[in-house]
Amino acid sequence: MAKEKVIALTATSERSASTMSGYAMLVLLLVAIAADAYGIATVNRAPHVTSVAIIIAATIVFILVMPGFYMLQPNQAAAITLFGDYQGTDRSTGLRWTWPWMGKKKLSVRANNFISDKIKVNDLRGNPIDIAAQIMWRVVDTAQALFDVDDYKQFVRVQVEAAIRTIGARYPYDDFSHQEVTLRGNHDQVGAELKQELQARLIVAGITIDECGFTYLAYATEIAGAMLRRQQAQAVVAARQTLVEGAVGMVEMALDALSEKNVVELDDERRAAMVSNLMVVLCGERDTQPVVNTGTLYQ
Repeated sequence: MAKEKVIALTATSERSASTMSGYAMLVLLLVAIAADAYGIATVNRAPHVTSVAIIIAATIVFILVMPGFYMLQPNQAAAITLFGDYQGTDRSTGLRWTWPWMGKKKLSVRANNFISDKIKVNDLRGNPIDIAAQIMWRVVDTAQALFDVDDYKQFVRVQVEAAIRTIGARYPYDDFSHQEVTLRGNHDQVGAELKQELQARLIVAGITIDECGFTYLAYATEIAGAMLRRQQAQAVVAARQTLVEGAVGMVEMALDALSEKNVVELDDERRAAMVSNLMVVLCGERDTQPVVNTGTLYQ
């Protein structure tokens, strides 16, 4: 039997780096420059071992201190590495200093806003729809963002598209009967699921989602006209159904009131004629024209 190799992916966790304030080291740098200038001036006047030692020591301090400076703006961080080994992250703003052989990789931890392109997706019923989303994200773990994925910004773009396709295929675009959760009618619920889906995908890169939602949602161009006619037909049917239900209730109420108050005695034939007339009046789309009947129903 072939032995199965199990590869464990261990995430890198952010930790604080051992760095120093750059202002104290700036003072030391200025002292080294002054000492170097003093030693050079002393050597020019009267060469002496002490002056040469001062020049050498000041030059070494200058060489060691000068390359170690770096600046961090608010909401900016720097990952410190030693020959490729992660040593920690510095989030302190201002002028900072670390040993010159330490690598410094800066990255922003500010909120980023990303609007995806329009993506064509088949919804739950197989209808092609165009979707675009707006995502607000930020880096919370600099070590994961830099060392666990190759390019965390490109990673965000790819995962956003994948999450949109997943959520878009999970629900129908619309449901006129309002019996299902739909993309068009349940923005809050679908947006919350999109956020959860994105968070699950981006946690490996040390990225959190602050806000997300759809910015564009419509049927694809090739079926937009047909779906519009279908929606219009469904709306007409639903309106007719509501109208008929209301008219039947009003007719029933009118007949019951006439019978209770003994306004007129109606046999089955007259009752049917009255129901027919009332339904025409209540359900017709145009104003009705009264017709005066001078005879009886039996002639």
